[in-house]
Amino acid sequence: MTDALAYYSAKLRFETDASDVYAAQKAGEVFVLVDVRSVEAWEQGHVAGAVHMPYRDIATRAPQEIPTDTPVVVYCWSPGCNAGAKGAVEFAKLGYDVREMIGGYEYWVREGQPTENVDGPVPRTFDPLVMHVRA
Repeated sequence: MTDALAYYSAKLRFETDASDVYAAQKAGEVFVLVDVRSVEAWEQGHVAGAVHMPYRDIATRAPQEIPTDTPVVVYCWSPGCNAGAKGAVEFAKLGYDVREMIGGYEYWVREGQPTENVDGPVPRTFDPLVMHVRA
């Protein structure tokens, strides 16, 4: 195996993106999507169907709330946020099969995937800078 093949294969083993997560949700794949951000961030907006578990709480809450044989996908705000990686580390320490959703909540929203906040569903918008938008 070449270095490039090994690197990119490993990268895809531990990362996913918003469009692939949304496709997996629609296909009924079994996994738990975990928002690892603060309460304030969660209340402002989050991925529809996600579970809120700030990364600092994972060690105590995850074993009680998520079976260890359930795959987990974590996300934080954006590519500029490392809370997703911190959350992934905490799940990995507990033995979970975990992946990080690169792009985080920002790219989920920019791609127009379903979101909600404390008031319920949020209207979907599609950012032409990150995806093709049909006129």
